Amino acid sequence: MDSDFSRLLLSAWSDISGFAGTLTGRKQLYQLGLIALLALIAQLIRMWLSPRMRSWMRTLEGETKWRLRVLLTIQQRIRIISFVAMIYIANLVVAEISPWPSSRYLLELAASIATAWLVVGFAARLIRNVVLRRLVAWGAWIVVTLYYLGLLDVAASVLDGMALEFGQFRLSLLMIVKAVAIVGLLIAAARFVAGAISGRIRRNEEISPSMQVLAVKFLQVALYGAAFFIGLKAVGFDLTGLAVLSGAIGVGLGFGLQKVVSNLVSGIIILLDKSIKPGDVITVGNTFGWINSLGARYVSITTRDGKEYLIPNEDLITQQVVNWSHTNNFVRLDVYFGVSYGDDPHLVRRLAIEAASRTERVISARPPVCHIVGFGDSSVDYILRFWIMDPTGGLTNIRGNVFLALWDAFKDNGITIPFPQREVRVLEGSTLRAKAGDGAGEGAGPARGGALD
Repeated sequence: MDSDFSRLLLSAWSDISGFAGTLTGRKQLYQLGLIALLALIAQLIRMWLSPRMRSWMRTLEGETKWRLRVLLTIQQRIRIISFVAMIYIANLVVAEISPWPSSRYLLELAASIATAWLVVGFAARLIRNVVLRRLVAWGAWIVVTLYYLGLLDVAASVLDGMALEFGQFRLSLLMIVKAVAIVGLLIAAARFVAGAISGRIRRNEEISPSMQVLAVKFLQVALYGAAFFIGLKAVGFDLTGLAVLSGAIGVGLGFGLQKVVSNLVSGIIILLDKSIKPGDVITVGNTFGWINSLGARYVSITTRDGKEYLIPNEDLITQQVVNWSHTNNFVRLDVYFGVSYGDDPHLVRRLAIEAASRTERVISARPPVCHIVGFGDSSVDYILRFWIMDPTGGLTNIRGNVFLALWDAFKDNGITIPFPQREVRVLEGSTLRAKAGDGAGEGAGPARGGALD
């Protein structure tokens, strides 16, 4: 194997040396100098045009996103676009001056490689993931360059010669490169298809929000998994050993990641039973807010103060959850208050109902009601019940607005809100005795520190 690999390296070096030897002629040196000059001019064009184009793009308010992305892609590739345009013009000019193919061989080669680089650059923009996009772009640039230079077969032979063998198992560097390239392209295609189908699923109003999330998750897992395994199978990987290995790894992970697996299963259960969905207003423990998204491991909840809580899915299964908008958005709120015994309870009830009805967010379809709930030590106690249908707007603020409306209504109509008072009476025959040293004798007035007998 070592001797075969050495012969491959010698053959590759011979091909590279032969190609380099074709560049030493006078015509070839002229062409190389012209190519270098055009590359320098393209760089100067980029330095002059790129900032001006970016400034012009900032003035395009209201332009569609896809057009802005196209303009941004062009702005980032001004140098290669300018070089391709100039190299083709140079080819036409040289063809008119000298009809011999050798006079423009390197120019045509540079034009072909630059055009392929430009096409790869534009095509790679379809991949949204930055790391994957760069990986695919650089791999494609290397492949097309080696292809036009006639060194692709030589490079493939060298990479295939760099391999590890264990019995019947053989893993070469060429297989790894092919696997990365094919899997990357398939994953990019799967992501594009998943994004397109997910958009249509989310726009379908006949599907509930929880089922939309579940369908999108299963679609992504199916497409990404298929892309991964198809890519490995396409380059000749034996998936039988991988299946056995993944089974063993799965058992180990099942014991070591019980909480993670529990959260994953709980997330699937939540999506299937539709107990909560994005947009619902829930209370978990002391956390009150609305659901932003349902993840594979947690649920994102945003509270009224702008904090975002990540609640594990397992907690939503095992703990008590109050869903304020499970079947509908109607929420009933209770407000307790008390008034003096001297006020007419019929008038108090009518004023309370009218005050709540005038408060913003209190719905009139379900009118407020007010009832006496008890006779306290200092007041007659009432409960005022009213309905809202927008719990995402908050509960504390609407209660505060109703209390303020009650205050204004009671003040305008002479209704008093009592507070605890204490009355001290001196019984007949009692005397006030001052402590020693206070300068007050028996029968004195209400001296400080006095005591009653």
